[in-house]
Amino acid sequence: MVVEGIPPGPSDATSEAMLREAEEHVKSLTSSQSVIELPHIAAWREAYKAFGAKPQRTRNSLEALTLRVDKGGLPRVNKLTDIYNAISVKHQIPFGGEDLDKYNGAPFLIRASGKEEFHTTSSGQPATELAAPGEPIWCDSTGITCRRWNWRQGPRTALTNESTRVLFILDAPNPLSNEELVGSAEELAGALKVLSPEVTTSYRILSRPEQAS
Repeated sequence: MVVEGIPPGPSDATSEAMLREAEEHVKSLTSSQSVIELPHIAAWREAYKAFGAKPQRTRNSLEALTLRVDKGGLPRVNKLTDIYNAISVKHQIPFGGEDLDKYNGAPFLIRASGKEEFHTTSSGQPATELAAPGEPIWCDSTGITCRRWNWRQGPRTALTNESTRVLFILDAPNPLSNEELVGSAEELAGALKVLSPEVTTSYRILSRPEQAS
């Protein structure tokens, strides 16, 4: 999903209301089951296990965000981040946000060979890691933008308070339907269009082709 013309700005009353609604939704979901038992989070944990990651150590972004509700609440960052975090948690869909002005070429998702470098930070200093063989990595023409599907984003394309053109990646394994995916994308589009008449949005669904029987 691509959104352009976003006016930068700090957290405000609208984003705060959306975060509070999302927090209350999570509390209702977890009143009778734990976070890791929620269907969409459980599906992501199984996906992580399938490519060799330990979900207890490398939590998918949705799980990490949902867990924060009972640990002081969702983070308040800025208006844009607050809005998409709230919708991510409400719909139980991981959202990745990339600054399009820092992106090089089209995004693509591949399995790592183990030789791809991931440029990140450690203790505030630049650091370089190698992706683990077999892990899914989002990339652009320059290199890795996010490791382990939706675990850790690189700083090169990360959103800042000045970002106005954004690529959102919404990941949806079963049991999430395309209808639910579109619903979350349309809610995000609607929330961002309220910010300015200059905001434009577009999206498309990328699905794996059905295997021939």
